[in-house]
Amino acid sequence: MQRVVGKENVEQKSPPGFTVEALLQNPAFRPALQVGARNLISLNDLFPRVARMVAAHQKWILSQAVYALHLERDRNDPDSGVTAARLLKLMRETGGASRNTATAFLAELLAYKLLRPTSGGRTRRTRPLEPTEVSQHAMQLWFKTQMRTLDLLDGGTRAERIEADITIFERAQPIATRRLLADSKWTQPPQGVAVFVWSESGGVLLDDLMSRPSSLVPEDGRVPISVNLAALAEHYAISNTHVRRLFSNAEKSGFIGRPDAGARGQFWLSERLVEEYALWQAVKFEALASAFDRAATTPGH
Repeated sequence: MQRVVGKENVEQKSPPGFTVEALLQNPAFRPALQVGARNLISLNDLFPRVARMVAAHQKWILSQAVYALHLERDRNDPDSGVTAARLLKLMRETGGASRNTATAFLAELLAYKLLRPTSGGRTRRTRPLEPTEVSQHAMQLWFKTQMRTLDLLDGGTRAERIEADITIFERAQPIATRRLLADSKWTQPPQGVAVFVWSESGGVLLDDLMSRPSSLVPEDGRVPISVNLAALAEHYAISNTHVRRLFSNAEKSGFIGRPDAGARGQFWLSERLVEEYALWQAVKFEALASAFDRAATTPGH
């Protein structure tokens, strides 16, 4: 049975070559993921305050949901747009976050001036919110970064087309978000990925680890990497204790390890972790590719 979220059926046909299965079989996919991870790290460095607000997977879900509600706003409908009630309804439908977590997240966005009140609404309680300029810029750059990763796989011009027509992004982002929120393969990451992404800053740390080796093709079930944990903590402005705890949890589960010689700063990523990361990312990129295709062939607002 197809799962429906909101008014729109989120089950969509994926473009040829961009199904999860096709992406995982494409030898160019893992190298493209590494380039994409490096681009995301650069984006994190450009917007550190925004990045901290989406540093855990649940906050990523909430931020995308908030932006989708904003882009779906109908100015003739006072009950549309970003409101606490509409976000809570979407989280109830998808199981993306609890009421308290969603409410606290909105309060954080307002406190950090990433959201602000806007006109409309019939009462103070239904008054919609909107992203501030820095939030809009960060979200648009994130989406273009994802399009560049897709472009690496087929020589496409998605990023250029969005640069020329931002309404493609405005139509595609809600489509992709609703599809991903309805897909448990994305909202509930596989075990190795979950060790990282359910923790603060764990998502960018995992991207960082995946970006380091010359190849994500394992040898003897492992991908060797070099990483200084203290430097990693300093780069992402998180505590050494938090980084070491994440690595310790991953080591206990066999997703990360150290060579037998135990050389300082030398680790390996397990084949299973790399495969889970690729699978999880494939789910996202299938949704993004489908959303772009649909938005690019849909008339403007």
